Amino acid sequence: MRSKVKEAARELGLDVELRTLDGSTATVAQAATALGVEQGQIAKSIVFVMDGEPVVVVASGRHRIDNDKVCVALDCAEARIASPDEVRAATGFPIGGVPPIGHGLPVLFDSALLDYELVYAAGGDGNTLFSVAPRQLAGSVHALVAQVGE
Repeated sequence: MRSKVKEAARELGLDVELRTLDGSTATVAQAATALGVEQGQIAKSIVFVMDGEPVVVVASGRHRIDNDKVCVALDCAEARIASPDEVRAATGFPIGGVPPIGHGLPVLFDSALLDYELVYAAGGDGNTLFSVAPRQLAGSVHALVAQVGE
């Protein structure tokens, strides 16, 4: 999985170094603690099903994602978090390891992440992540940037 993320980063022109840690980074709290950073710097990638289609919402770890704001941003009627099986089928990655790149899905990017110089995103599994400038990340995947937090 990590090699898929590294290859996707290279193809997008992102120079990232994947870091695999001893402890789990599958949750925002675990990742922030392991890295010694604010929870808001953790760029969590959550797969949503929007009017029946998968979309990756990359959100700041400092807040929960507001389904209504996601629907407004993407002009859809229904948004729900994908099941673990739907996440794996849509991205090829497990929950807790979904990166913001390497899956080919549309990306909605939380504007709150732009408050940071660097953010940290999952690198394909629950122990691996990488740091990246948020504007560079959003631009590389042609993400729609919007407020998505509660």
